[in-house]
Amino acid sequence: MYSLKTEKEIEAMIDGGRRLRKVVKQLLPLIRPGVDTETIDRTAEQMIVKEGGQSSFKKVKDYYWSTCLPVNEQIVHTPPSSRVLKNGDVLTLDIGMYYRGFHTDYATTVIVGQSKDRRVADFLSTGQKTLFEAIDKAVNGSHIGDISLAIQKGVSDKGYHVVKPLTGHGIGRNLHEDPYVYGYLSKRIGKTPLIRPGLTIAIEVIYAMGTENIAYEEGDDWSIVTEDRSLSACFEHTVAVTDKKTLILT
Repeated sequence: MYSLKTEKEIEAMIDGGRRLRKVVKQLLPLIRPGVDTETIDRTAEQMIVKEGGQSSFKKVKDYYWSTCLPVNEQIVHTPPSSRVLKNGDVLTLDIGMYYRGFHTDYATTVIVGQSKDRRVADFLSTGQKTLFEAIDKAVNGSHIGDISLAIQKGVSDKGYHVVKPLTGHGIGRNLHEDPYVYGYLSKRIGKTPLIRPGLTIAIEVIYAMGTENIAYEEGDDWSIVTEDRSLSACFEHTVAVTDKKTLILT
């Protein structure tokens, strides 16, 4: 069973999410051709500290960076490096902030520079749209499976592939808490956890253009890539369910 947050605890997460949004807004203009991902990460760390927070990701054992910055076929958990971004690359900015004792987590995927590849733009717009369709299902009295089914349908109906081993998650005093929020329906909806007021979760749409299968990048302890090296993307928001409505915190 997952932990439910009090109104006061959700207020702290609202404050942290607002500050994380401010950091992201300032970071996005840095994502351009000629910039290496280490520079983006260093700037993220500075901005998080300026907002009075700490990096959520640095609290993960043996992870030493404030962001994960996958490019193209890299799906998640890719550490920043000296890799220089090129026009037309697809970059995921995945970032978390620890503030007033609580974590918030966010991700978005963008095209670097001025690509006119309609296929890539359609791929990314699918993930953005699907995330909000999934959030619409995160309401008091529904089930986690309702969220999972929305992600599965949003992605697969467009011919793309949910990366099944990678999931959303509960979030709060710990970055990763129960329940898992799968991107596909793993069992009958009624058998999945009931959504109640006080639930705080990070909903993630993690998907790929060509396959659901993953591989671990050679020479890297963290980075997960698509098995066929096709493009991947991740869109994520932290949300809090109340008895009246669902709040997007990030």
